[in-house]
Amino acid sequence: MKEKIKELREKINAFSASNEEAIESFRIKILGRKGELKALYEEFKSVPKELKREIGQELNVLNKSVVEKIQRLKTNVESSNQGDAKTDKTRPGGIHTIGSRHPISLVRNEIVDIFRRIGFAVSEGPEVEDDWHNFSALNFPPEHPARDMQDTFFIEGDVSLRTHTSSVQVRVMESSTPPIRTISPGRVFRNEAISARSHCIFHQIEGLYIDKDVSFADLKQTLLYFAKEFFGDETKIRLRPSYFPFTEPSAEMDVYWGLKTETDYKITKGTGWLEILGCGMVDPNVLKNNNIDPDVYSGFAFGMGIERIAMLKYQIGDIRRLFENDIEFLKQFKSGI
Repeated sequence: MKEKIKELREKINAFSASNEEAIESFRIKILGRKGELKALYEEFKSVPKELKREIGQELNVLNKSVVEKIQRLKTNVESSNQGDAKTDKTRPGGIHTIGSRHPISLVRNEIVDIFRRIGFAVSEGPEVEDDWHNFSALNFPPEHPARDMQDTFFIEGDVSLRTHTSSVQVRVMESSTPPIRTISPGRVFRNEAISARSHCIFHQIEGLYIDKDVSFADLKQTLLYFAKEFFGDETKIRLRPSYFPFTEPSAEMDVYWGLKTETDYKITKGTGWLEILGCGMVDPNVLKNNNIDPDVYSGFAFGMGIERIAMLKYQIGDIRRLFENDIEFLKQFKSGI
């Protein structure tokens, strides 16, 4: 694996181009969905546990370096083209507006970067799922209320729009052998009324870690690390008992948001604590359903809504604003990268 990273790094360093077509072709070859770097991230899943941190850091550095090189090459080509063009120097300068990333994209990227730093690979899957991947493999019994029409968008038969990205985790467990350490960001769908606090479309990031001797203490420390990296070093968390079909024991995690403003009192209901995610130890039945021996392996899982965290971070009072494509609203995020 290290040799492959070294070879790709040398290839990137040696690449040069003088036109946009060649640069774009290089970008797709390296960073595309079927690119060489994507293949390395897939291979990273099978790296031994003791090497994951070191190799994960090397992959992230390599990813950053190729993005920066492509940007430099594009800038050089643009500067060269502008220098060759005939311009009227008497014309007044034009105002070039700066684009921006969507707040959901900003928060998603930040969360993904935090977990990548501790060895979590990124996995993706289809938004249209069958009953096995969406429910049955995750220990949802046939009578579970989440299967009812009021919660799920059914398409035909047992095929529906996925209600969580846990379906991606099932696919990872089916195609991989432990140790498994992955996060699954994506869009999910639930048949709910649209209001200021809820929507029928939203985004999740779910995490899964399976290995020998994984404990609830590992889960807590992982989530504490995330909370401090995202919200700040002084962040406090608490775990409250809860219930999810696919984890046992299960918990919900709160962060201490504080009571400094009237808004703080409103969103925390006067407690100062705010729920941001659900988590727990993977239920042995889920491991069995995916041909993983629960007597040998254990694991934890967690999931959080990106919209909720984005609303907290940017103090957005209505979730519908995240889906309306209001240009004036989106202009506030021009400084985001």
